Amino acid sequence: MQPARIIQDATSAQLALAIAAGAAATVGGAWAFEWWGYAPCDLCLQQRWAYYASAPLALATAILAQANFRAPALIGFLLLAAAFSANAAFGAWHAGVEWGWWRGPTGCTGSFAPTGDMGDFMRSMESARLVRCDEPALRIVGLSLAGWNAIVSAGLAGLAVFGARAR
Repeated sequence: MQPARIIQDATSAQLALAIAAGAAATVGGAWAFEWWGYAPCDLCLQQRWAYYASAPLALATAILAQANFRAPALIGFLLLAAAFSANAAFGAWHAGVEWGWWRGPTGCTGSFAPTGDMGDFMRSMESARLVRCDEPALRIVGLSLAGWNAIVSAGLAGLAVFGARAR
């Protein structure tokens, strides 16, 4: 069976469960990379918020859809689509920062400018972030984890749209 046909034939409850599983697997993958020594930057951590919020929302939406509460389930799917669409845009923006296409936030990008005073230098080192947002920890098939987040989030947003339209 083709993937498009499987999605078309799925019930809204099944699609919501697929979204919950996809969100949980993505966060689990991020945690695994972190465990393997790839420390996330601030933007990477912020991109996880959509997954943390959406996994339980998707489970609740699956329960509502299974119980045939159409209006609340529709609201759940619309919220999921909005969250993952925004996260896809955020991930694409972060990937662009990593590629140097545009500037990122000054708190985690740019160059280090040392001060003339050793005491100021030591104080700045205590508060310095070591993980930069404009340097990807690794690339997989040419894409950073931010780029992959954009793709996964766009896919989950698409599933949410299909879920909103499913029987």
